[in-house]
Amino acid sequence: MAERLNFQDEINRNKMKSIFLIGIILVFFVIMGYVVSMFFEPGFFFIIMIVSIIVSLLYILISYYKSDKIALASVKAKPASSLSHRQLINSVESMSIASGLPMPKVYVMESEQINAFASGRNPENAVICVTTGALNKLSKQELEGVIAHEMAHIANFDIRFMTLTAVMVGMISIAAEIFLRSLWFSGGGKDRDGKAGAILLILGIVFAILAPITAQLVSLAISRKREFSADATGVKFTRYPIGLRNALEKIKRDHIEDTDKKKYAKAMAPLFISNPFSAKNISGLLSTHPDINERIRRLNVM
Repeated sequence: MAERLNFQDEINRNKMKSIFLIGIILVFFVIMGYVVSMFFEPGFFFIIMIVSIIVSLLYILISYYKSDKIALASVKAKPASSLSHRQLINSVESMSIASGLPMPKVYVMESEQINAFASGRNPENAVICVTTGALNKLSKQELEGVIAHEMAHIANFDIRFMTLTAVMVGMISIAAEIFLRSLWFSGGGKDRDGKAGAILLILGIVFAILAPITAQLVSLAISRKREFSADATGVKFTRYPIGLRNALEKIKRDHIEDTDKKKYAKAMAPLFISNPFSAKNISGLLSTHPDINERIRRLNVM
């Protein structure tokens, strides 16, 4: 018999893994700063770091404070109707009470896919959006499982957490870009003679190219861990893992058979309960979501 998973242990474990991965990104940023300082004067090094921080913060903060409006507009979502979507609104109200969170605004988007997402910078400014496919294909318990998962993202402040991750990845990418361009225009930064200097220059360039890519891969790993945490927290709210598990089973089949050609913005993928661009929901290093079969397995033993 498979060992039972405690949902609270699962939540804590995935939170610690997310924090550890954030630490890795921070280490990359520090190393990036060290690499820059090796090739340029300290004054120029601080300019690069400050510019990368300011640009990244401005870009992300604008998106952060408008995240719910941007997300809803990109999928042409409409407010849920108290008449046509009574069951959906009741499910959100139930999960709001179970989680102790304010009632989020509820929206519906036209799509045959079974999917849903949550957005908003905090619980007081949160929204939940569900596809018409989810409303038509999920039972009451399955829909509550999906809503609980999305409420979990709100409760865990995942939008804020992923915004922090995006800021740090953005800083690394901008610093690396400025560094490489500066090397080109300055002819190599500080004068370095001999074979050792050439090797150091090559290593610096290689790191500047690979650091943003690696940081982005770590960011995707964090996104996958947050999905596991949201599954476990959703179980905490419903005390009924079968609802979410059965919903994921339907999502798995739905994506394989899906003929819906609706286009989503690529940046929206991490928000959904399952990646709308992944035909079979199979995870990998470049995936925003964990393997759906692994998510189902964990829910089976909770």
